[in-house]
Amino acid sequence: MDEVRVFLEIRQTTQSGLLIIRPLCADQLTGEQQRVVKRMLDCRKRHYSAESQLKPECWPMDITLMPSSVELKNDEHCKTINLPPEVRIVPSSCRGLQYVLGDGLHMRLLVQAGFNNTKLVPALGDILKTKKNCTFYCQSCREGVINNRTFIRVLSLPGENWGDLVEEWCCHPNPFNDSMLRPQNGDCFLGHNYFLISSGTGPSSEIPHSESLGATSRSSGSVLNSKANRRVICRRCKTLLGEVHSSGATKYYFTELFVQPSEEGFDMVPRSPFIQSVVAQCLEELSLARSTFRFSIQGTDGKIYILMWLLNSDTLLVESSGTLACSNIFTVFEHDMSSDLRPLKIQKAIKVLYHPCVKSRNKDLVDSWGSDMGVHSLTFPSKTCLELLLILSQSNASLPPSLRWMNAFQVAFLNM
Repeated sequence: MDEVRVFLEIRQTTQSGLLIIRPLCADQLTGEQQRVVKRMLDCRKRHYSAESQLKPECWPMDITLMPSSVELKNDEHCKTINLPPEVRIVPSSCRGLQYVLGDGLHMRLLVQAGFNNTKLVPALGDILKTKKNCTFYCQSCREGVINNRTFIRVLSLPGENWGDLVEEWCCHPNPFNDSMLRPQNGDCFLGHNYFLISSGTGPSSEIPHSESLGATSRSSGSVLNSKANRRVICRRCKTLLGEVHSSGATKYYFTELFVQPSEEGFDMVPRSPFIQSVVAQCLEELSLARSTFRFSIQGTDGKIYILMWLLNSDTLLVESSGTLACSNIFTVFEHDMSSDLRPLKIQKAIKVLYHPCVKSRNKDLVDSWGSDMGVHSLTFPSKTCLELLLILSQSNASLPPSLRWMNAFQVAFLNM
């Protein structure tokens, strides 16, 4: 009974959901038992009602669906799994009942679900636009990088290739130049996955400055590698935070810095949920702004690490982890490996298809996507790309086996 897992994937747009109940570890039902369960369910599909109980002869328990809970009962025990208060299922809409070998009991039904936006990790741009005094921390080790900064102007940068279209917009010589996109004192320019600030503004203790190779800035929270790219590196953990451009602007990646209003208490988000949230918000914004759904994730070393296809951005997930008695069972919420005593939580997520491309894997597809104008390229520090690939792999391993693949792509969720 303690090893039962409930997985509910909800589409907000259609108010529909896929409910999977995995009563036992996959290897605890023999192949013959699984086939008997499937036959029994096939015979009884048309004879269940809103709160009817299903119990084929070799099925280990009764399962009763109610609007706000799932009840599991066998001869000795009874267990009720309460759904989050934001979720209400419609038992009478249950359809497509089937037993999938190695997975458990699948069913589709209508789900009424909402989500509180305050549960999301706030976007960096939203924090900066509040005109509050902010402090920037290295997300990996929590070292302070930029202290007590307030930006007067927080503006969004145009697309990366905006300059190529100027001749199509204007009938006279190009009126724009690079200096227009150079942040001045009090400016912060936002890209989709990075932001630019002036390297020479504010107190020297807040902005890293160029030094000789390997030298350490005692007054700032960073070390600058003064090669051509002049990388900005965290002084404590040596994580790549960004780079200094020749124009005098410093570029920082969203995935490497955590921003907090200076007057508020320190509340750092763990690394894995932070990366998921930043990347998910980035993909969602790009898909809405440019109708782009395919992405090439590359590192600062120029290598392609992941090909990613955004499938759904209106997904809500509800999952119970049960116990870890089965060593092959993971949970989508791997940062909260809580016991079965905690109530189920609802989590907003995006659903993606992906191909790993490390060690020259999927090279033909990389070449094909590289020449496709419909694919948007996103650059992150190489270490972060590997972390993202690990997160996708863990998410994929947490899913029921029948949901892990789609059209030769691997399936994963990124929580927001």
